[in-house]
Amino acid sequence: MRDNSADYRAIFLGDLPLMDARAPVEFSKGAFPTAINRPLMNDIERQKVGTCYKMHGQQAAIELGHRLVSGATKADRIEAWAAFARANPNGYLYCFRGGLRSQITQQWLKEEAGIDYPRVLGGYKAMRTFLIETTEAAIGECDFVIVGGMTGTGKTEVLAQLDNAVDLEGHANHRGSSFGKRATPQPGQIDFENRLAIDLLKRRAAGGEAFVLEDESRMIGSCSLPLPLHQGMQRFPLVWLEDSLEGRVERILRDYVIDLGAEFIALHGAEVGFPAFAERLQQSLANIVKRLGGERYQRLALLMDQALAEQARSGSVDLHRAWIEGLLGEYYDPMYAYQRESKAERIEFAGDQQAVVEYLRTRKQRA
Repeated sequence: MRDNSADYRAIFLGDLPLMDARAPVEFSKGAFPTAINRPLMNDIERQKVGTCYKMHGQQAAIELGHRLVSGATKADRIEAWAAFARANPNGYLYCFRGGLRSQITQQWLKEEAGIDYPRVLGGYKAMRTFLIETTEAAIGECDFVIVGGMTGTGKTEVLAQLDNAVDLEGHANHRGSSFGKRATPQPGQIDFENRLAIDLLKRRAAGGEAFVLEDESRMIGSCSLPLPLHQGMQRFPLVWLEDSLEGRVERILRDYVIDLGAEFIALHGAEVGFPAFAERLQQSLANIVKRLGGERYQRLALLMDQALAEQARSGSVDLHRAWIEGLLGEYYDPMYAYQRESKAERIEFAGDQQAVVEYLRTRKQRA
């Protein structure tokens, strides 16, 4: 049998398969990208055992656990573990702290299925701590630069052309603005943080020490940037991306109308997908009604409704340009102009997409 392991770095760098023996409710709150939930106890059983532990102590709780997970229930769970172990001979199992639950799972696999399967020492808690420390270490030790710019300048496109870019919005499955929600859901907060940490770990293991990030607020949709990263982004140097109003309108039309509509239709079919897309667009505008003000909101909402009606009727997206241009000129641009002014001393370069990409590539070489 391979030894039990506390080499969390090797586990994450190798994308090793992980069998999570925690209860489903624990797994749903946060896990690791390669983990599959194969619990020792379900949520109800775990709750009963936990109550017993508080009232009567560890031994009584263990005895209750063995009674709850016995017979056919025990056999089914061992078979699920065995199937995972056979399919993933290079993997590991873990529970919350690497204690009793993973030890019992490991023991039953050996006794009942004849499989020696290693566990992660320290369990979920130790691996999670390792990833938090990984992110904090990267922020303290690496060189970061931020790509800023007005809404619609194509900051994400710049990142896509750089091999040292860390895509925060990609990890959050959100485009970052009030209109940035995608057709598919965002990851949970802990899952988002774990994905980001593993990305940084792999990039540093490959020799990377200089990274490019897109300028973000603390929240990317429902995902919150780790506090040390958000604080760092208030002092990292900035590169400012510029583009014409026309170019920005066309990019937003593509990203937030054409592509988002296609996402919904691909996911739900045209009959359900288009109305769901239209509702999402209308709700995104409604979400900023207080910041827009009532009159401006009503005017832009009417333009959006007319554009959606025409798109539904003929497939044309031309009318969407009116509300996009209005939203940029009356809302986003004044806000971003103020931000640019407040961050001016940190801006080390400004230019169009080609110039910014070239600058960041040569900057990385210098770094």
